[in-house]
Amino acid sequence: MKERRAKTVLVLAVVWIVIIVALAVAYRYFLKPASDKELAGQTGSGSRYEHHITVAMDSFSGYSILRSDAFNSGLQDHGVKLSIEDDGADYVQRVKTLRDRDVQMAVFTVDSYIAAGTVVGEFPGSIVLVIDETRGADAIVTYEQGVKQVTDLNHGDARIVLTPNSPSEFLARTVIAHFNLPQLSEKWLVEADGAEDVYEKFRAADKTARRAYVLWEPYVSKALGEAGATVLLDSSRLEGYIVDVLVAERSFLRDHPDLAKAVLESYLRAAHSYGAGSDGMTRLVMEDAEKTGGETLDRDRAARLVDGILWKNTLENYAHFGLLPADAAQGLPHIEDIILNITNVLLQTGALDGDPVKGGAHTLFYDRILKELQADDFHPARKLNVMSGVGAGAHDLEAVRGDTLLPALSDAQWEGLVEVGEMRTRPISFARGTARINIQSRRELAELAGRLEAWPHYYLTVVGHARAVGDPEANLRLAEQRAAAVIAILREAGIHENRIRSEAMTLPGRGGEAQSVSFVVGQVPY
Repeated sequence: MKERRAKTVLVLAVVWIVIIVALAVAYRYFLKPASDKELAGQTGSGSRYEHHITVAMDSFSGYSILRSDAFNSGLQDHGVKLSIEDDGADYVQRVKTLRDRDVQMAVFTVDSYIAAGTVVGEFPGSIVLVIDETRGADAIVTYEQGVKQVTDLNHGDARIVLTPNSPSEFLARTVIAHFNLPQLSEKWLVEADGAEDVYEKFRAADKTARRAYVLWEPYVSKALGEAGATVLLDSSRLEGYIVDVLVAERSFLRDHPDLAKAVLESYLRAAHSYGAGSDGMTRLVMEDAEKTGGETLDRDRAARLVDGILWKNTLENYAHFGLLPADAAQGLPHIEDIILNITNVLLQTGALDGDPVKGGAHTLFYDRILKELQADDFHPARKLNVMSGVGAGAHDLEAVRGDTLLPALSDAQWEGLVEVGEMRTRPISFARGTARINIQSRRELAELAGRLEAWPHYYLTVVGHARAVGDPEANLRLAEQRAAAVIAILREAGIHENRIRSEAMTLPGRGGEAQSVSFVVGQVPY
């Protein structure tokens, strides 16, 4: 009996201990926090922020406006608190954070979004704004003893040293896709860990080896300080390929279009206030490098970096999204064409096995916000309709910066051009003994004209070929006629007469090469 009573007391004691512990836990984790929250509410104030937006990016200086005080201040005026998530340029992770809705917006180069989205298996965001385009900040540097022009890479032992999954890699891929390098090995890529590592490999290299090194500033300038170093090609020669864009998560766009619009307004106003390419941008880039913990930039190096980045203004975004008439767009490519061209480069160079959106490039961008800004007659210098003297014609305060037409050259200047390389095309076929071009070759020439638009600073020599059999003068005449026929088609496709001329040569043999043309691009010496 006593033993049973003792067991009962023990059980009751355990039950009470459990109850007390449960009450303590409930108080610690439920009642006290609720009480503290109520107390904080009673003794605090209302937040100035109604919304919270997180943007994923990395420390690239081109994104400095997104980290700027002016952008943050603009969002605060809309009641938006901004957070920046730096993922160290892990693009696959960046896509995943969009997919999981951990961030509302993210920044990508177009090629990195396509490649990373393919890896993840979906594209959870839409491009809403073109931020900038690299115009010289990335460059392919070589030693002249080993590689003097792009054609010198047309060998099985040639290699390109670069940082994978970076704009540098895509610059190299664009060169491989557009220039005639059939002998370049499939194992052309040598991996490095960032521009500094590429620079150290460049300094230690055999100067006679067929090696090219892709870097970005400030390491481009450092590399050029080495004896015998030269720029093979830089991104200032290329248009519409190394493009940074702002991507918004799709459900965020659908559910909060007003917030997405506030982001674009605030960004475009901030960009306008710093003045793209100005001293204001130089100061911002210097401050941003310090803020992100990157390498300290003095004014000269910051200015060179700013010169290599073309930040896009409001009207240029209207042009890229097809909201301006063709003459006002100044030849800036539509965002859909940018996506298509970049996808083609990734496909041609083996970075993709197939088109990840299966022809649906239009599903990767969203133009409605910019259309609304245009309909509102938005201008970044006008805020809350109080900017003095700004009315319906305010857009003349910004301009679309198209490429300047290349000047006409004298014969001596044509002879003095530095040869860059030969453009990649399928053979242009002529009937034997004639200058008639077949339909398939006309299509190929139209595609070539499109590729030439990507290299607006290069001149083009069309070299007509004929077989070196029979009358030499008649053969040269035929070769010249073939070159002239090709030039006529390229001119019809929009290639200006200033940047194109013909040459003629005869070739031995009876193959297609002896009855075709070649396309050699050259540039005025740096």
